[in-house]
Amino acid sequence: MTSPLHAAYYADQALTVTAPVIENVQLARDTFRLRLECPQIAQRIVPGQFLMLRLADFNDPLLGRPLALYDTVLDASGAALGVDVVYLRLGKMTSRLADFQPSQKLQLWGPLGNGFPAQTVDHLIMVAGGIGQTPFMALGREFLGGRRYGATDQRNFAPARRVTLCYGARRADYLAGVDEFRAAGIDVRISTDNGSAGHHGFVTDLLRQALDEPAQGTRRIVCCGPEKMMESVSRIAAQANVECQVSLETPMACGIGICFSCVTKVRQPSGGWDYRRTCVEGPIFNAQDLVWS
Repeated sequence: MTSPLHAAYYADQALTVTAPVIENVQLARDTFRLRLECPQIAQRIVPGQFLMLRLADFNDPLLGRPLALYDTVLDASGAALGVDVVYLRLGKMTSRLADFQPSQKLQLWGPLGNGFPAQTVDHLIMVAGGIGQTPFMALGREFLGGRRYGATDQRNFAPARRVTLCYGARRADYLAGVDEFRAAGIDVRISTDNGSAGHHGFVTDLLRQALDEPAQGTRRIVCCGPEKMMESVSRIAAQANVECQVSLETPMACGIGICFSCVTKVRQPSGGWDYRRTCVEGPIFNAQDLVWS
């Protein structure tokens, strides 16, 4: 993985813009896709990075909210014009955000974080729980060769032969963007806690099934969702001897590494562990480097 201490990830490389809303549409129960016009950021952001978003002209809530890149929006010439983020309406800020209409403006800064590594693999397996599918639209498109992100010289790798999304949610009405993932050529496998769609059980069951299939070349797992789920995915990946990266959803206050409110325990090469900031040294970490409990 590229070093997260590379200057490209420093917060002083991020841009601060006031961006108009292009659209704000509901995808599933309490789940919305927000499209913002911000070409300066859209042309630089890569899968796995995030934005800090704040309601313009509001002091309540005061702090911004981190939202992962869902995808970029292209103009007629193919240039990146804006970004899509997906959020769950939960709490004061996202409840207000759900009422935003086209042409209203939001304050955002980014791109932030390190993003997923640009490494060639034959089969990319993406594991998402809850709202954890949000970083994987752009990543899946990129690994299938359908979209380029950021500076092309930084993310130049051969497309994967196959991309699979194992996606788990509480109920069928919380599943968001499934048709869009499938339209992008991604093999989507669904699980729900109550059996209302797909496999009745945990998303980790789907991962085990995917790993039990004959491997056609190299495999890698990426994961985002509840921490307990990511810990289980990390353990399954280690047992299968498959490389795994996780995108942490640690709550953040500043997003630029100043407040140290988003630290996580990371193993050190010399032994033991130390704290690392999810917003700067992450949010993408090698799963085996994390101290889960």
